[in-house]
Amino acid sequence: MIKTPMTLRGAEKLREELRERKSELRPKIIAAVEEARAHGDLKENAEYAAAREQHGFNEGRITEIEAKLSNAQVIDPTKLPHNGKVVFGVTVELVDSDSGEELRYQIVGEDEADIKQNLISVNSPIARALIGKLEGDAVGVATPRGTRELEIVAVHYL
Repeated sequence: MIKTPMTLRGAEKLREELRERKSELRPKIIAAVEEARAHGDLKENAEYAAAREQHGFNEGRITEIEAKLSNAQVIDPTKLPHNGKVVFGVTVELVDSDSGEELRYQIVGEDEADIKQNLISVNSPIARALIGKLEGDAVGVATPRGTRELEIVAVHYL
């Protein structure tokens, strides 16, 4: 089975969501289902249908999180060799050779990606172009607006 890379922070976030869904949300939903069931005819009971739907969604998400965690290869970038090489989990400082724009991204797992927080998926075009390169390398990245030339200024193992 292929392991999915995930940062330590991403794994902790999923574990916390799993804990919350199992120990807090699940009992509340079960109580809501029981309360709605007590209201009588289940065929015409919208509260019951909504509570059952919420229960199904929560259980589905629990299963999904457990599967992701069981397939996760948790990588702590602080424990990687600090050799200036771009690998999963590192934070990369870049400069766009054309515009001079400075960029900073951390390469993370698919579920952790959030461009607003400068977290890019390992499967994104930028990350795929950067993986394996070294500080000082220039990399061409295909974007919808054409190829961008990015220079790797620094690699941080945070």
